[in-house]
Amino acid sequence: MTLLGEMMRPTWCEIDLGALGRNFDVIKKRVSNSMVMPVIKADAYGHGIQKIGMHLERLGADRLAVAYVEEGVVLREAGVTIPIHVMGGAIKRQIPLFLDYDLIFTAPSIDKLEQINAAAKARGQKAVVHLKIDTGMERIGVHHYNAESFLTASLNCESIIVEGIFSHFARADETNLSSALLQLERFHQVLEFYDKKNLPTPLRHIANSGGIAQIPDANLDIVRPGILMFGVYPSPETQRTVAVEPVLSWHSEVIYFKVVEAGNPVSYGGTWQPREQTRVVTLPVGYADGYRRDLSNRAEVLVRGRRYPVVGRVCMDQTMVDIGTGTAYNGDAVTLIGSDGDHSISAEDLAEWSGTIPYEVLASISSRVPRVYVD
Repeated sequence: MTLLGEMMRPTWCEIDLGALGRNFDVIKKRVSNSMVMPVIKADAYGHGIQKIGMHLERLGADRLAVAYVEEGVVLREAGVTIPIHVMGGAIKRQIPLFLDYDLIFTAPSIDKLEQINAAAKARGQKAVVHLKIDTGMERIGVHHYNAESFLTASLNCESIIVEGIFSHFARADETNLSSALLQLERFHQVLEFYDKKNLPTPLRHIANSGGIAQIPDANLDIVRPGILMFGVYPSPETQRTVAVEPVLSWHSEVIYFKVVEAGNPVSYGGTWQPREQTRVVTLPVGYADGYRRDLSNRAEVLVRGRRYPVVGRVCMDQTMVDIGTGTAYNGDAVTLIGSDGDHSISAEDLAEWSGTIPYEVLASISSRVPRVYVD
């Protein structure tokens, strides 16, 4: 064993690059001729932005999307060469970074268009921009009913290349798709501007993971799979139309075993105590690793192919598990997310137990948890 292997924490995430490749293939098949632009913001949903970005480029991704310019810089410095679209807003002082690292801008207003155009002109460069239209999210972007003046202004920016135009679904992961379909209709109404002006239409995109799964008419020129790329559906309501598989599993090891007598409270606050003598094991993982405190007395883990409950409050660095009359020894593998024998625990399970969504579960796994990549 290498020194690095000997030092690795007994809590880690395994990232299955083979599963990622299979997910990429089934999504690509699902969207037919649309370009696939995986969204790998938030450290690739906890999977590791550098490794994931480089692997997706090798798989043939047309382009990548991130939320912040800093994420784009990380990818460029890791050696990613395909187009990278920064989908979030940026402030004026960040504009030079886009130009330095050949990143695609999101322009959500006329004012931002003018700032980008001025900065690119001063450098003698052309800035590549996608125009953001708000069709019902009320986040960033020009409202669909005010879009004509915005699109007209973009035509007058001589140092800008308007490569794309996009919007974002707010409710495409739900059973009732009326809101999403209204957004799609509004987006198409905005796009009529280009036909009326006899101009080529920029690359169009609106479909996120929910849209890819449920609204084929929204595929357009580009689709943006986010959490779906990592084998997790955006909500329990979303139709399971794409056969993706989880890419991430989360593991730990038993580091301590003890017998706890009946009535002896476990962990901070004494929120749990056994009714009879039991066996409790301690895991070296806690809320500082992203194993949320809300999982206290609710979550389950897998040890030796059996399910056991988390008991007492999850601590910053440690978590206790009641194995009852079961057997476990120091060094035994424990599954927090993933499969063991006939049982499995998903990111969706952790989300339900902690009252959140799987996005937050994955994105919250902290950087102190090593990621191990397997093919």
